[in-house]
This record gives sequence, structure tokens and C-alpha cells, in this order.
Amino acid sequence: MRRGRRLPLEQLQPYLLQVPPPSRDAALSKPADSAPLRWPDLFGNDHPVEIEIGFGKGLFLINAAQAHPQVNYLGVEIERKYVLFTATRLAKRGFTNVKLACCDARGFLSQCVATDSVHAIHVFFPDPWWKNRHRKRRLVTADFAAQCARALKRHGRLHLVSDVAEYFAETQEMLARISDLNALPMSELPAPEVADRYLTNFERKYRMEGRPIFRSLHAKK
Repeated sequence: MRRGRRLPLEQLQPYLLQVPPPSRDAALSKPADSAPLRWPDLFGNDHPVEIEIGFGKGLFLINAAQAHPQVNYLGVEIERKYVLFTATRLAKRGFTNVKLACCDARGFLSQCVATDSVHAIHVFFPDPWWKNRHRKRRLVTADFAAQCARALKRHGRLHLVSDVAEYFAETQEMLARISDLNALPMSELPAPEVADRYLTNFERKYRMEGRPIFRSLHAKK
């Protein structure tokens, strides 16, 4: 990531959502009042809203925003460098249907996202935190899964992708215990050498290396 290619912060502000502390940057912090966000106020329209958690360099957000201009996308990422990098990519393309939040997604969902307000939540390649002493840092926990289900509208979708079989299996057990969610079948993917659109840079790398990728899709009843 080259710092020289980032746009000045003032040019990125239209894409940067103020969020409750703790934040990685004071310019991205929100006042103490952290009532749930009102999507029409944030995006200026009543289009459906989808959230990606842990968007990295923003490949999915850019592809999705371009393909579906009538959908609003909110990316949540804890690493400030990726937020500013992705904001630069969005600004250079002039997208108006994407906002970015620099914060911990677990607190963001519980404090800022209203019940029954989101059409889809995407979680792609969450960090498995291999060491036992670090497992408490894992994103997808029973509480997180319950927060996702709460935030989704009826028939809203939770899309989860991982390259770690053990972690993926644990997430599926958690999701199976949530009575509001139903597992849906996943469609077949094209061969990696002919796929023209990947969800993330991780997916592109892993599929070209032949690594197995595990995917699930759940819908709220």
C-alpha cells in the first residue's frame, strides 16, 4: 500500500462514517450519542442497505457498488490504513452508494445498527486467530451471530466465507442454533482460472492456489 497514492483526508470525508469510540482516528470518532443509524439520513435515499464486515482493500465493495447502484453498501473495518485506502479507491471512482466505518464490528452492530434494518451482511475470510489465548478475538461468536440475525430484515441474508475448515464448522454450529435463521443452498462457482470476479483479494489468491473455500448463506425467517 503506497501512502503517496492516498487522497487527502478532506477528500475522503464523504465516505468516512463517524462511529462510536474506540476508533483508530479522531477524525472518524462519533459523539457520545450512539443511537442506531438511520439509513435514509446516512445515504440520502431509502435504497436497501448491505454491510460488509472486514472489507480489507475493498474489492467486494467496489465491485458490488458498481454492479448494484441502487443498493447502499456500508463497510466496517478495524484497520484504519485499509479504510483510507478503500476510501481513496471509492473517491477516485466517484461512487455515492458506499460509506466506511473504522471500528470494531461487534460494537458497531450492537450500538449503531437498528433491528430489522439490513438486507444483507457479508463476512469474508475472518481472521481465525489460531492460538488458544487469542480465540476471544474471533469475530464470529455466538453473540455476533445473534447480532447479525437481529439486524437483518425478514429474508435478509448472512453470507459467510472462510478458508479455515475448523473455524467455518464452528460458525455453522453457532448459526444453526439461531432459530431466526435458515441455511440456504450455495450455487456452484466457476473454475478459478475463468472467474472474472472474486469477493476479496484473499479469495483470488487462495482459489488460484487450489485451497478449499467454505461458504454459507443464511436467510432470516
